[in-house]
Amino acid sequence: MADSTRKILVVDDDQSIRMTLFEALNCKGYDVSVAENGRMAFDILQKSSADLVIADIRMPEMDGLELLNRIHEKTPDLPVVIMTAYATVDTAVLAMKQGAADYILKPFPVEIIEDVVERIFTSVSFPGVAAAAQTSVKRQAGGKMRPIIGTDEKLLRIMQKAKTVASSKATVLLLGESGTGKEVFARFIHNESDRRDGAFVALNCAALPEGLLESELFGHEKGAFTGAITTKKGKFELADGGTLLLDEIGEIPLHLQAKLLRVLQEEEVDRLGGKAPMRIDVHVLATTNLELDAAVKNGSFREDLYYRLNVIPLRLPPLRERKGDIPLLTEHFVEKYSLQYGREVKKLSRASRKGFMEYGWPGNVREMENVIERAVLLCAGDTFEPYDFWDEDVPADMRPDFDVSCAGSPPEQSEAAAVSFDAGVTSLKDGERQMILHALRKTDNNRTHAAKMLGVSVRTLRNKLNEYRSQGFVD
Repeated sequence: MADSTRKILVVDDDQSIRMTLFEALNCKGYDVSVAENGRMAFDILQKSSADLVIADIRMPEMDGLELLNRIHEKTPDLPVVIMTAYATVDTAVLAMKQGAADYILKPFPVEIIEDVVERIFTSVSFPGVAAAAQTSVKRQAGGKMRPIIGTDEKLLRIMQKAKTVASSKATVLLLGESGTGKEVFARFIHNESDRRDGAFVALNCAALPEGLLESELFGHEKGAFTGAITTKKGKFELADGGTLLLDEIGEIPLHLQAKLLRVLQEEEVDRLGGKAPMRIDVHVLATTNLELDAAVKNGSFREDLYYRLNVIPLRLPPLRERKGDIPLLTEHFVEKYSLQYGREVKKLSRASRKGFMEYGWPGNVREMENVIERAVLLCAGDTFEPYDFWDEDVPADMRPDFDVSCAGSPPEQSEAAAVSFDAGVTSLKDGERQMILHALRKTDNNRTHAAKMLGVSVRTLRNKLNEYRSQGFVD
């Protein structure tokens, strides 16, 4: 039973919802009071205290958003959970930015609200969409924080669905392109579940040769095969009582798929060389960027295993389908790596912001994170220009291909412009060439930095050097 000293105020203009939540939370041992609108709720809080407020957004007289603001003006540490229908998810996101502890999308089973209340009362940090519209996973293996950044409606609905099934035993299949954050979502599911204090174990099925994969999955006894000098637990055993993530599940060989199917169905595992199966209690999550239904048709993936894994499919949207989240992600990664490397937190120039929005991001969030980390380390100016994300030393297939020639106006007086010309300069082209070569010497032949000194794009500088090379002026 819950601690009866915990006081909860439920605010909703729908009487049936008020009474349902009152009865459910009261049965859990909480001290519950109700109000039919924000004004009544605020009056109640003026006269008595509460440990948690659960409020709908759309209410007469004073809506949930205004109530949230008034509560936090008076009692900043009082957690407020927002309830909202699908049609008002954007308003819910706004509430999270203003400090709501969590959000719940209507309709929902009472078990969801019970779980949210329990986690808020037992957790130091509140789940939900935090400041700057980022939903942070607070409890991670090793204490890591892996945020899910975004306010896209499709993304939030997937997160709500993930939270709903997190504490079940239903297998979750996370689908999506490479770099969309499937493992981050898997950790989110684990941390939202009642297994959050158990182990989170991940295995990349594509990273191991076939001979080792079976042992990694199921474990082995001493002497089971040549080189098995000790007994080893497999990932299923290590994840007992917790969550097992099978990353890139589509890469498992056919003969191991049959054994995996039996483990999932019987909830017991046989070590290689073992004498008897062992019972396990594991919530299995799987990820793939392959189309498993197509793999089933061509015979490379078992149909029965596919249906066993595909109980709860969650398809993560690629970044190009949620471009409204690009500014939030950009800001997050710039701040993350600036702090990590001790750099000044800089802004993207207008040209860079335009390039980021227009670029297709085939590598999705992972690609964005990588190019921003590189730019944070290499940028020498006051803002991130397009050429900071397009470095000559980066392989061509790893560069963002937005137009670096739109880098904005050149500086009024660059360092390279201060070069004094050699005697004998008789034309503007001669002076231009000397200025370019001077900038390259000053930057140890780093074309990106030299282009920045000159106030031109790397593409322009490269073309000029090719011209000088053809004329024999440079090697």
